[in-house]
Amino acid sequence: MKPLGSWVTSACVGFARACVVVAVAMLVPVVWAAAVALWFWWGGNPWSWIGPFVWASIGTAALSRPVCRMVRSLVAKWTGTRIPAGYREATPVTQMSTGYWWNGFSYSRTSEDARREQRLRLWWSDPATWRDLRFTAIVPITIGVIAAIPPAGAVAAVLGFSQPGSARVGAVGVVGVLVAIGTAPYAWRSVEPVAVRLLRPSSAMALADRVDELTAQRADTTLAQAAEIRRIERDLHDGAQARLVMLGLSLATAEKLMETDPDQAKALMREARIGAATSLAELRELVHGINPPVLNDRGLVDAVRTLAMDSPLETSVSADVQPRLEPPIESALYFGIAELLTNAVKHAHATRGRIAITQDDTGIVVEVEDNGRGGADERAGGGLAGLRRRLAVFDGTLEITSPAGGPTRARMMVPCASL
Repeated sequence: MKPLGSWVTSACVGFARACVVVAVAMLVPVVWAAAVALWFWWGGNPWSWIGPFVWASIGTAALSRPVCRMVRSLVAKWTGTRIPAGYREATPVTQMSTGYWWNGFSYSRTSEDARREQRLRLWWSDPATWRDLRFTAIVPITIGVIAAIPPAGAVAAVLGFSQPGSARVGAVGVVGVLVAIGTAPYAWRSVEPVAVRLLRPSSAMALADRVDELTAQRADTTLAQAAEIRRIERDLHDGAQARLVMLGLSLATAEKLMETDPDQAKALMREARIGAATSLAELRELVHGINPPVLNDRGLVDAVRTLAMDSPLETSVSADVQPRLEPPIESALYFGIAELLTNAVKHAHATRGRIAITQDDTGIVVEVEDNGRGGADERAGGGLAGLRRRLAVFDGTLEITSPAGGPTRARMMVPCASL
């Protein structure tokens, strides 16, 4: 049995939430009730219904998405259940070489016209729009009716006790109080199962979003590969290749001077040896930028421990991982950890760090924490956004918690199995 004080608190909170749910659920019916009242005000002419019907339809369309967003917000706040919206995102509006603006659907003369048409097209073609309209039609007769029980009981109690002298009226007031108090803690709870059932993205919407996500990932991967190839070509051309060409010329000159000027030939040979060592160091650095040898030879854990020793941070590493993972996953996680440690030193001015690597039946989890000043944010085109895209290729996720003043905690999770 609950204590009396706890029950009173639960009833008061439940009554307030039920009133909020009724107010949200009945927004669209109020619009239609106003349209019907307007029709009667115009005299009930059979042809005078067209105007109120059109305005009520426009009001329903305008309110459907805000109503659904409010319901999602209430469910998340009251129960902790987050319902993904699944709305289609607008693509950037770009200006073409002809001067016209492309919005993903058609060309327009100005950017404002392109964005206006894009919003209209997105609203009309988005399956989530019709899902929201269906929800606003169903919610008054499901959630709204159930949540209206406590307020209706309260109204009955007020009416009953406001007219003393009649036993029947007094009984109505007592029953109203009992109904309001007894149902208040539970009447609002119907909002969660109904919203989860009707507002979550359908399988077709989830599939379409997944196709768009994979298409974007493929484009990102192609661009990243092309940029990496150009970087390797540039480094080879400007560094090791140039030194090797000079090395060949020095050896050819030394060969000619071997008989006529042995001392000069020996000097050239010494310079050639130094150049060969420098070229070898540059090639090793280039290979290290592609994949460090310790990662290829000994796996993720040892590579991360080596990275922690080389880092200016005082970093501790704890690992509970099977011997090896898929090489692409190891590479993605390694460079993700390197990115986070670099940010901790460069931007957060941290002095200590902690890396924890664990693995269970669902995948591998890497947590990186530093004692820096916090405030890390994910900007378009930044390192954290690139890290999120790198993990998304493997259906991985990135969670960043970085309040002002620190600490910053990053959690990378990739579903995978050990080799």
